Amino acid sequence: MQHWELIFFFFVIAFIYASVGFGGGSGYLAILAMYALPFTEIRLTALICNIIVVAGGTLIYMRSRLVDWKKVIPLILISAPMTLMGGRMKISQDTFFIVLGCSLLLASILLWIKTEATDVAVNGKYGYVKDGAMGGTIGFLSGMVGIGGGIFLSPILNLMKWDTSKKIAATASVFILVNSVAGIAGQLPFATTIDYKRILILCAAVLVGGQIGSRISIIMFNLLTIRRLTALLVFVAGIEVLYKHLQWFK
Repeated sequence: MQHWELIFFFFVIAFIYASVGFGGGSGYLAILAMYALPFTEIRLTALICNIIVVAGGTLIYMRSRLVDWKKVIPLILISAPMTLMGGRMKISQDTFFIVLGCSLLLASILLWIKTEATDVAVNGKYGYVKDGAMGGTIGFLSGMVGIGGGIFLSPILNLMKWDTSKKIAATASVFILVNSVAGIAGQLPFATTIDYKRILILCAAVLVGGQIGSRISIIMFNLLTIRRLTALLVFVAGIEVLYKHLQWFK
């Protein structure tokens, strides 16, 4: 395997993202975009690593009964087929990287934004249509880029005061897991030149990083600082990707 430093990067990204309830897809893409790898492999790698990181967290949330299926199902019911559709879209490498660059910039902004956590249950009517439309839009973009979409969904739900912070984290975890599986299903037909040995090694790195990140006490770190350092990394990667692939700079 070339680029052995990726093991360290993926371990750190999985640790950081798992500690704040995400799978790490945007972080993996941000790093992989800096290497001359086939974009089909980049997307597939990010999605598989996503699943490994969030699967355990999703199970814990379900056992803790933090997943409100009445509110989650409208999100994933539309997002899953839209993610599949986005993953099946035939796009050029330049188009992929332009969409990726814009997505990374948006993700960095959402990561930077500090939303107030709430432990008060939100009452009222469920916005099934609104939630379905939101889930479908995020799902389609996620399928094209190769992420689970939780990094977009979670900040939006917090800004909307959609539910308590714990239930939003649980919802984002389920959302990432379902969309990542759907995204892989959509992209497998295009996965012709894949280095599966590299993917397996990186999967092992995120498994360890994700497990540590989800278990270690976050009071040892400044959570806001971690989020914003990650946001800066994702922002710089987005700028670099756009600089390399937008015709304006050529």
